[in-house]
Amino acid sequence: MLYIVSTPIGNLEDITYRAVRILKEVDCIACEDTRTSSVLLKHYEISKPLLSFHSHSWDMKVDKIINLLKEWKNIAIISDAWTPWISDPGYVLIKKAIEENIQVSPIPWASALLSWLVCSWLPSNHFLYLGFLPVKKWRQTILKTFKDKEYTVVIYESVHRIEKTLKELGEYLWEDHYAVIWREMTKKFEEFKRWTFKELHEYFSKKESQKWEFVIVF
Repeated sequence: MLYIVSTPIGNLEDITYRAVRILKEVDCIACEDTRTSSVLLKHYEISKPLLSFHSHSWDMKVDKIINLLKEWKNIAIISDAWTPWISDPGYVLIKKAIEENIQVSPIPWASALLSWLVCSWLPSNHFLYLGFLPVKKWRQTILKTFKDKEYTVVIYESVHRIEKTLKELGEYLWEDHYAVIWREMTKKFEEFKRWTFKELHEYFSKKESQKWEFVIVF
């Protein structure tokens, strides 16, 4: 059995009883980053063999995990935060397991995506999730599609491009267009702002240092 186990966004208390039980019962845990996952597992006194499974190694690890599953091993796959498959290589493993007729069971939890939407005060009945915008190719084409959009958009951005992206969004939509930006959701230094693109760009341009990734909803 392959279990798709959702983990906390940041606060370690945001996990279900069932998720903890499954992680204690499986034979092995495939995780995006063993160092990050070890913090969560240690907190809940879970001691299981860990298998690193991330975007730089998935092509070498998929067959290994599939072979273990064929040996009737129970394996849980977890990411650094929230649900495997969203913006990480989990979907490759899940797809392969289904093709091999291996049973897949989700262990659900509240969605980070929905958390961003419900706190944004922006329409949530029609939205588009894009993950990270392309750095170069197709970037301008995608930005142009936002000009006349009739839906809410959710994107990620890195600390290295946050200023550039906010500036471009203000240019392609308009500077007075409201947006919401999050950093460190559910964590100690959680920060979110509901401002115009102009105000957001000015604010983050003045900050001397940035950490972690950002979520922008507009």
